Parts: sequence; C-alpha cells; structure tokens
Amino acid sequence: MKKQVLITNRLPEAAYQLLSKHFHVTYNKTQLTEAQLVAKVKPFHGILCTLADPISAQVLAAAPLLECVANFAVGFNNIDLKAAKERKIWVTNTPDVLTEATADIAWALLLSCARRLPEGEKMIRRGQFKGGGALMLLGQDLVGKTLGIYGFGRIGKAVARRGKGWDMPVIYHQRHRESAKVEKHYNARYVSFETLLKNSDYLSVNSPLTPETKLRFTSREFAKMKPTAVFVNAARGAIHCEADLVRALKNRQIASAGLDVYEFEPKIDSGLLSLPNCTLLPHIGSATIGTRTQMAVLAAQNLELALRGRRPKTPVTP
Repeated sequence: MKKQVLITNRLPEAAYQLLSKHFHVTYNKTQLTEAQLVAKVKPFHGILCTLADPISAQVLAAAPLLECVANFAVGFNNIDLKAAKERKIWVTNTPDVLTEATADIAWALLLSCARRLPEGEKMIRRGQFKGGGALMLLGQDLVGKTLGIYGFGRIGKAVARRGKGWDMPVIYHQRHRESAKVEKHYNARYVSFETLLKNSDYLSVNSPLTPETKLRFTSREFAKMKPTAVFVNAARGAIHCEADLVRALKNRQIASAGLDVYEFEPKIDSGLLSLPNCTLLPHIGSATIGTRTQMAVLAAQNLELALRGRRPKTPVTP
C-alpha cells in the first residue's frame, strides 16, 4: 500500500508530479490554519509545507504515521524542531537554490530605495509628472558607499558580490568571522554590530531567524544608524520590530527602508503603508520560475528519500 503525502498549499507542479509517481498525494490548494492541519494530518506519512504552515507540536502529535516534514523554504521557524526530534521525524529545507534570486530582490529593494523608484512610478500613474526638475525626487548615490550586511551566509555573500559593480566596500556582522581569503574575495571587513549600524550607508539583513536575531533591529538600533541610511530586509520579518521601523522612518532617523518580509506576516503595520520612504514587496524573494521549480523538486526529493528510509539531501534535523 502506498504511503500518503500531504502537499499543504499551491506549489510548482513539479513537486506533485515527482511525488505522485511513488505515493498517494493529497494536494491542498488553500491556506490551512493550525487547527485545520491538526484535523487533517492523521493519515499522512509525509508533509510538504511552506513557511506559512504552522507545523506545531500539536500538528506533529496529530500525525502518528509522520516520518518527514519537507519545508519549501530555507527557513524552518514554522516547524517545532524539538517536537520533531523527539518523534524522530525528519525535517528538511531547500537551501542554496534560492540564493541568487533572493540576493537579486535585496538589491532591487536597495536600488528602489536609493533612487526613490516607487515614488516616481506613483507620480506617473497619478498624472502628476509635468516634466523633469533639478530638485525632483533626489535620491542617493551608490558608487563607493558602504554596504553593510547582517548575516554573511550564502545570500549575504551573494548580496556583497553584487556590490562590486558599484565599488562598494562591504562590512558585515554575524556570530563568527570569515577567513581572510573569503573577506578578500568579497572586499568585506568584519565589524562589531555597533560599527555595522554606525557605518553602513545601505544595510541589508540576510540572517536566519533565531532567538539571537529575533527583533535585533529596534528603535535603539535605528537611532544609531546614519540619517541617510537605507535599511533592507529580505530575510525574515521578525528580525526587525515593525512599529519601531515605522517610527524611525517617520522621524527620519533613517532615510528609507525596503521590505520583502514582515514581523507578523501576512499582516503589515498600517503605518508602513502610508510612508513614501518605504518600498514594500509581498515576500517574493525566491519568486522566479526557475528558482521556485528547483525548490519544489528539492523538497519533493527530500520527502521521497525520507519515506524510502534514506537520508534526505538537505536535512535540518539529524
């Protein structure tokens, strides 16, 4: 008898095609709440889910047959890892394949903020453009400016690599310092968190969400940044305090911000919506056809391997 797999939400068709060759697949196409998941998961041996799915201890406890939870994401803060380990359930993610696409979005936000692109587009659409002016929508330069990176992993390094085109010196902060060889390759210098705040002209958040990084950027941190600084977060929304960021932008403690992620996603602080100096995207960091397809295939492969009693390609839990 075939094992049963639940795909919790709409994904690239490649995931369903791969899994349906070997398992009985239930393909859910609407967002499920925690209570709905608890009521649904009992017969399943494997779950392929997204960051929006709360795979809590209660959900795991309601699935006595469960062997693997394959997350369609790099992050896995939506899954109770402790409960999964206690139940000896594999948890997997999809690293590497979305590095370049996410770095592209971080830079898209950075450029949009620097040159005030959303404001210019709104001006055009509202019929307010009456010809160019010497003082209209003055933005900020990029060449030679300091690019600060919080979290110098794969995506942080990819963001730094893109800075070479603008001759931007890179400073970074994370728990450990990279080797001299890596720093030379990326024209990067390790600095304290305080120095990162004080010296960055553009600060890109690219770290995972952990107890250490949660709410790392609050009013205290924004107050230490340059009034001309641009803050970009394409990593995890809960790394910054959204209400504090609204105040920092309103009070011009920093010049602007670009966000692809939100503290209480999908809810967004209403203050952000009315700010002209904030570029907002709907969590599309990895949203290219190629990247999302690769993510779907990797997640499905992880699930297939685990349900066949083999080690998944990219496990989170041992």
